[in-house]
Amino acid sequence: MSSIALRADTRERTATRRPRRRWTGLWFLVPFLAVFVVTILAPVVYAVGLSLFRNRLVGGDSFVGFDNYIQAFSDPKFLEGLLRVCVFLFIQVPIMLVLALIAALAIDSRRLAGAAFYRVAVFVPYAVPGVVAVLMWSFLYSDRYGLAGNLNDFLGFDFLKPFTTEWILPSIGNIVTWEFVGYNMLIFYAALRTVPEELYEAAAIDGAGPLRVVWSIKLPALRGAIVIATIFSIIGSFQLFNEPNILAGSAPGVITTYFTPNMYAYNLSFVGQQANYAATLAIIMGVVTAVIAYIVQARGARQEVR
Repeated sequence: MSSIALRADTRERTATRRPRRRWTGLWFLVPFLAVFVVTILAPVVYAVGLSLFRNRLVGGDSFVGFDNYIQAFSDPKFLEGLLRVCVFLFIQVPIMLVLALIAALAIDSRRLAGAAFYRVAVFVPYAVPGVVAVLMWSFLYSDRYGLAGNLNDFLGFDFLKPFTTEWILPSIGNIVTWEFVGYNMLIFYAALRTVPEELYEAAAIDGAGPLRVVWSIKLPALRGAIVIATIFSIIGSFQLFNEPNILAGSAPGVITTYFTPNMYAYNLSFVGQQANYAATLAIIMGVVTAVIAYIVQARGARQEVR
């Protein structure tokens, strides 16, 4: 038998021994794929398609291509709201994460008496429904019967003015911080609990103090958790809606219908009957949020590799 025939016979035997590829496991993905298509992919595709049309008084919906997107980037109301949430993001998020980090480090230090109580106390505001939390703070901010008004009356001048143009954004930031510090604290605390005890023992043998332990052991261990909390906070900032929308009744001349992009899109769709333009704004905000979140994640992953 020739060498060519031997190689051919070997290939045939190998082919017969090779197990058949089974696709049974893919059937387990069908429920997830069905839910993903129905709840995520289909609405996004529909919104993109909706943003390419414009409703006219005569003729109904007509295809306009990217005209809605061009209009959005020259819309002063949308740009004002986008700038406002960007300012909110770059000021409120770092403050909130630093407070959550301090709380997690304090509870994990094992030097805080009643650490379990403080852990629950810090987390409780997150368990309060968002609408209830905003209504509660709106009463506290009231200059007529709230804590702010009582304090101003006691001092004899307007010391706190939460519902003014200058202070409305910090007031909303205070509410959001109060709501979500506990949530981020729990993320950081869970990450700290995964640090091996051997590292602390080695640091104690080397004579490392508490600050050195925090800087050299705990903060590096928290890098991934900080990235996750930052991404969630970025998404939450760009989705800012409940707090200003509910407070609008208490500050009607301060919080406008376009205070945030989400409020602007909501009012355009359900009040102004401009669903096409509202879908355009929603797509733009989704892309902006995804890009910034990706940049933060990529930067965090690069630092972990280092």
